[in-house]
Amino acid sequence: MDTEVIVIGAGPTGLMLAGELALGGADVTVFERLTERSWESRGIGFTARAAEVLHQRGLLDRLENAEITRQGHFGGIPLDFGVLEGSHFGVRGVPQYKIEEMLEARALELGVAVRRGYELVDLADTGGGVTATVQGPDGRGEHSARHLVGCDGGRSTVRKLAGFDFPGSAATREMYLADVTGCRIEPRPIGELLPNGMVMAAPLEKGYVRIIVCENGTPPPDRNRRTTFAEVADAWERLTGDSIREGEARWVSGFTDAARQVTEYRRGRVLLAGDAAHIHLPAGGQGMSIGLQDAVNLGWKLAATVRGRAPADLLDTYHGERHPVGARVLRNTLAQGTLNLSGSSVEPLRTVMAELMAVPAAARHLSGMVSGLDVRYDVGERGHPLLGARMPDREVELADGGRERIARLLHAGRGVLVAGAGSQEASRCAAGWADRVDLVRVTGFPPGPEDGGAATESVLIRPDGHVAWVAPDGGSLTAALRRWFGEPRQGGGLPDAPPLARVR
Repeated sequence: MDTEVIVIGAGPTGLMLAGELALGGADVTVFERLTERSWESRGIGFTARAAEVLHQRGLLDRLENAEITRQGHFGGIPLDFGVLEGSHFGVRGVPQYKIEEMLEARALELGVAVRRGYELVDLADTGGGVTATVQGPDGRGEHSARHLVGCDGGRSTVRKLAGFDFPGSAATREMYLADVTGCRIEPRPIGELLPNGMVMAAPLEKGYVRIIVCENGTPPPDRNRRTTFAEVADAWERLTGDSIREGEARWVSGFTDAARQVTEYRRGRVLLAGDAAHIHLPAGGQGMSIGLQDAVNLGWKLAATVRGRAPADLLDTYHGERHPVGARVLRNTLAQGTLNLSGSSVEPLRTVMAELMAVPAAARHLSGMVSGLDVRYDVGERGHPLLGARMPDREVELADGGRERIARLLHAGRGVLVAGAGSQEASRCAAGWADRVDLVRVTGFPPGPEDGGAATESVLIRPDGHVAWVAPDGGSLTAALRRWFGEPRQGGGLPDAPPLARVR
């Protein structure tokens, strides 16, 4: 094989996945059609769960001017995400191209080969591997790998060549998005409803303003037609009465309300992640956020598989865990589109929804849905409230002195067993997996609201931050280690830990 994993697409999902694979010890090559990073920035922020995912790898601090905010919306109706204790809507003020720049730098640091100017034109799953045919500056060539992952966006070539089914609802309208400078544009709230449509305007860096225009009755676009700033300016004036024609756009784009999801995230040795697997109406930064989460869920599993450390069905859990999450995002964005894009006919519904969102229980439910904080995986056990949930970023007191936060323990992208002072048996049990799981001994486990009042003595955390085992009431630790990390190292004992490991 030329490499162990080929990733098609160097957007946020593909670059995040490449870094996760490399962190897990896999050899990775990324092929990207564009010769350089795009200035286009459909996303200008991401959800609270995506922020947690970046934080657990030490990446959130690499982003400049990141603004944490509690204020968000559901279908244009304001929603205070602070109803979830210690939570927030997510991060604003970070254009997508800056996220891509940061993720590419990280991938290169980890030894990933990023090859720009190469377009996928064919692929074949041979059963024992995948062969990708790409057209690049040096001509057409074939590249082989054990697995290939399509992270190449909503019009994914990988999805089409590999024959994935992509059912859902077709586009019913076109909307415009542009970053504009050189003219006066008053800020307009998210989802401001006007007699003939909806607009938004929000300030960006360097004097630019992000505008979104949705004019009622605008048919779905011809995919072969390129959106122009003149079209955007015309629609803006028709809706608002204001002219922005003297301005300049850094970039313009059209998008639709199509909602589709592949029926399977894996076909043999070909997998999909991000927009290649699911497309939906942009709402609350969920698109890029769910792609980053797909990447972090898949990365450690695929790396373990190609390195021969994974149990036989570990890779199957990628579809099992992420497909329901994608389906739920499609549902909530379709609901938000109904509230935000249907004109005055839905005003009674918006009024009722606003009343419901003032009820704390309803606000918590919607906040958890849009932020991604309510995602919980089936890890095969029932009992403790933390099982399957993402481990909160608590500060723990280390048995050998000092304090540490959970997020820092996950920087290495390995499993982590946080064992309380009374968990000597857990420490001995984990010895056979010391090459994959870091043992962190603590004096005790601080309680938190996520525990639901249950006692917590020790936790086994997967590399993606989700809890696979808890003591007490979490079942067998040995079974959980085998389920998520494969068979123990022969001979047991404590082998030499990798340089990034944190064993205390």
